[in-house]
Amino acid sequence: MQYFEMIKKFIPETNIYVFALISLIAPLFITKLISLYNNNIQQGNGILEEDTSVLSNNLSNNISTINKAIGVSHDIVTREFVIGKENIEAAIIFTKGLVDINVINNNILEPLMLDIFEWTIDIDISPFNHLKNSLPISEIYEESCINNITSKILKGETALLFHNYDKAFILKTCDTKARNQEEPTTELLVRGPRIGFNENIMDNIALLRKAGVNTDLRFLSYQVGKRFKKELVITYLNGIANEEIVDNVINKIKTITIDNLPESGYVEELIEENNFSLFPQVQSTERPDRVIAALSEGRVGILLDGTPFVLIVPVTINMFLQSPEDYYERWIPSSLIRMLRYVASFIAIFTPALYISFVSFHQGLIPTKLAISIISSREGVPFPILIEALLMEVSIEILREAGLRLPKPIGQTIGIVGGLVIGDAAVQAGIVSPVTVIVVALTAISSFSLPQYNFSISLRILRFIAMFLAATFGLYGVIIFFLFFSIHLVRLNSFGVPYLSPAVPYQLGDWKDLFIRLPLSAMKKRPKIIKPNDTIRK
Repeated sequence: MQYFEMIKKFIPETNIYVFALISLIAPLFITKLISLYNNNIQQGNGILEEDTSVLSNNLSNNISTINKAIGVSHDIVTREFVIGKENIEAAIIFTKGLVDINVINNNILEPLMLDIFEWTIDIDISPFNHLKNSLPISEIYEESCINNITSKILKGETALLFHNYDKAFILKTCDTKARNQEEPTTELLVRGPRIGFNENIMDNIALLRKAGVNTDLRFLSYQVGKRFKKELVITYLNGIANEEIVDNVINKIKTITIDNLPESGYVEELIEENNFSLFPQVQSTERPDRVIAALSEGRVGILLDGTPFVLIVPVTINMFLQSPEDYYERWIPSSLIRMLRYVASFIAIFTPALYISFVSFHQGLIPTKLAISIISSREGVPFPILIEALLMEVSIEILREAGLRLPKPIGQTIGIVGGLVIGDAAVQAGIVSPVTVIVVALTAISSFSLPQYNFSISLRILRFIAMFLAATFGLYGVIIFFLFFSIHLVRLNSFGVPYLSPAVPYQLGDWKDLFIRLPLSAMKKRPKIIKPNDTIRK
């Protein structure tokens, strides 16, 4: 009590209870910090450390060490056998279901067990050359690190071990069962290639190779994921891609520390520079022709095993409004269609906001006959114009999501019938006006015309922000939204490249492929903004 009375002399009455609460919590907080510090010292960040242990000369110890590293699992098969007349002890370890059993039986076990080899395992003589010349396997290489051996086994390759030899032979026995290469469902074209990526990274690399013989096409492989390791490949054209951009991508990939990357969307979020921006700073595509076109400009592609979506960096905003078909048709119709997309993107963002601001605040800016028509159509509608527009916009978004998640035949029916029934019923019931239905329908159709789905999502979110500002401040709110929208885009970068380029900063030479597409004979230079090493298209 004396301590409490002494504290009251220095602390006001209103703060004494706060001080008492802090006095109780502070010791617990300090104790927790000390405990975390001690645990950190004892563990030494062991989770992030890689296992660097290697094999020994004892076959039994090596088998038990590898099985212990993998863990108890019924799909891990260990097959021990002897080779030749000298009874050389050997074993293979593989993952059942990931390997081709016929290859193991016919190309590994049969040659080894039928006395084809007439040599003995000697510590001074490597059996690698004997295996390479005798086993009918496409790829054979040595590995001594246990962590790398287990990683290869879990990917579908087979480890071959010998007694009195401290290295394992990794044999290529993967059974690649992948989805057939089909036409991309998210990027349909009227004219163009009908083939897309699948979930097998080797098939995707082969598709890029099939684009044409090019000795400058590079593929850099990395292992990503701490718990579930996957192969990630960075591809670019040597001699065209800027080394700084390639190094920037490599450094970002190396900083990825996550348990599992099931899809390239994880990689996209982890490497983009501004996670709080609504706009995608990495382009994803299922089309090999789009990736090849980007690589030819000096950009970098990122492939991840297990997903058909390949990432392209760096990107600019105009790339999301372009389609590969723009270059397969003649330049005049392609330019008109491209300009139509720019108009559609403006309609998708600003049309509901302008409608709300004009009807609510600036009726004098509407032509007289049109104003009378709008007022007569809204007669009897019980909701303000904002609520009316929100009801229809949210209904359209729900129908859009329902159509995507349901099976294709049902989804199309739900989208068409649901839109017609809800729109007509809402007008007949007097909940919304016919003009509002027209505005919302025009906005939805405009967002459908954009070639990139993730970019259209961003515009749909911005539409709602613009609607609230228009309902609050009228046309001034729309102008404020446009200014902040433009400022954000000017400040946004993708791997060091301005998002609004070549408009900002101004690059007149790159405008040949911005709002319109000039003839191919006029586009002799690559985009300057990404600073390619070779600026001339050959």
